[in-house]
Amino acid sequence: MENEKFDIIIIGGGATGSGIALDASSRGFKTLLLEKNDFAEGTSSRSTKLVHGGVRYLEAAVKKLDKDQFNLVKEGLKERSRLLKNAPHLCSRLTLVTPLYNWWEIPYMFAGLSLYDFVSGKRGLGRSSVVSRGKMMDTFPHIKKSGLVGGIKYYDGSFNDARLNVTLLQTAQKYGAVCKNYHELESFIYDKKKISGVKVKDTISGENITYNSSIVINATGAFSDNIRKLDDKEAKKMLDLSSGIHIVLDKKYLPSNEGLMIPKTQDGRVLFILPWMGKCLVGTTDEKTTLNEHPEVSKKDIDYILEHLEIYFDLKIDKSEILSSWCGIRPLVAAPKNASTKSIVRDHIITSSNSGLVSIIGGKWTTYRKMSEEVVDYVIPKFNLADTKCKTKKLKLIGSENLKENIKIKTVDKDIKEYLIRMYGDKALEVTQSVEKIKRLHKEYALTNAEVVYTIKNEFVKKPLDFLVRRTTLSLIDKEASKEILEEVLSILQKELNWDEEKIISERNEALSILNNYI
Repeated sequence: MENEKFDIIIIGGGATGSGIALDASSRGFKTLLLEKNDFAEGTSSRSTKLVHGGVRYLEAAVKKLDKDQFNLVKEGLKERSRLLKNAPHLCSRLTLVTPLYNWWEIPYMFAGLSLYDFVSGKRGLGRSSVVSRGKMMDTFPHIKKSGLVGGIKYYDGSFNDARLNVTLLQTAQKYGAVCKNYHELESFIYDKKKISGVKVKDTISGENITYNSSIVINATGAFSDNIRKLDDKEAKKMLDLSSGIHIVLDKKYLPSNEGLMIPKTQDGRVLFILPWMGKCLVGTTDEKTTLNEHPEVSKKDIDYILEHLEIYFDLKIDKSEILSSWCGIRPLVAAPKNASTKSIVRDHIITSSNSGLVSIIGGKWTTYRKMSEEVVDYVIPKFNLADTKCKTKKLKLIGSENLKENIKIKTVDKDIKEYLIRMYGDKALEVTQSVEKIKRLHKEYALTNAEVVYTIKNEFVKKPLDFLVRRTTLSLIDKEASKEILEEVLSILQKELNWDEEKIISERNEALSILNNYI
């Protein structure tokens, strides 16, 4: 494939890059996507797992009469609806409740969330309603009861971010896109001061490769400014970086399938306590940060979340109860000086350099599809491509194309079947057919050896954490459980990828280092 000519090359395999790959390939453009690490290894697997318009953006829009904030909410709600239809096995409706401790807050919050419903229009997921104090205590038995007057219930979307990311890539692949992880951009190639291709390194084989295209799109999220400076040393900063952490606790802290939204913490942030993958997910923080490939979870951020949980729960949670925690870096469009990152509108900008490098800066998961459409619409006239219309608005993603059919899997336990359908949709049966004998990897979870083999062959898995963190999300919900099955996963990888003992030792050490320090 070296020196092969592509219509479009995309750098970055997170939400935005994967969305662009699908949009471009489905329009018929010859597309190549390159990712330095694994797909969704950074921010795109470390979200709050919500597909939403943004309740707090709507509040800001109303208070400040800010049209940009309002339009961002409208766009988010429209994209939420599309995502729930295009990948129903990975995206679903989520019930959220806001606990209230002052009577006057009930009409205020109800009015605000009713406006959220109104803006959703026919795409709404349900109407907001007042929840009595008694019902709040029944649904959330550990909630702080002193002063509780009731709550407001509303609806939003929940999703599996890492799996959606790989599903986008699989669907792009179906339309002819070439998607490569562990391919690091080393430099651009120029012809008469215009970009004509890229030089990359396969970080697994060590091979240096050249790919040609006059259209190169920088969709590297938090690393966008770095890539822009690789093209132009004088490129000005366009990003502000913000870190956000999440912690995972046992399901006992949130026994129902409803989540809690704390609209305003002591410093004005929003905190979510959500049901996710059979656990209780809590987040997020919002702190200015510097660029780091493996951002660490700080003691300060853990303390912040635990302190706020104690405000809203009638029990003390010990740090030892945290099953997993992780940190992600948000790429925000640079704000005016002295503005806090939590005040920045989560919008995006598309720009190009003198050499023709196209960059998309900012954005959020919920609007990845619209952002991708805008990027491809941007490059079509700029580079004289055939003017074809976007096809992704109603495009069913891999796993959802035949989901209505009854998926018959007789070879596995009920919990494994349900888990596979939730993760792989209509590909669940295909997963079970990857091995002759299916073996459960952990007594408490539905993971099997079949999943490891399937993801190696069909979902770009090349390292143990590709599987444990991003294809199955086990490490994100139970770090110790993922350590317990690491050796079994390494054994399957060794067999499927023909690893020698030196490679096994290297991969084990790398995996344990990340699990022990960053997850």
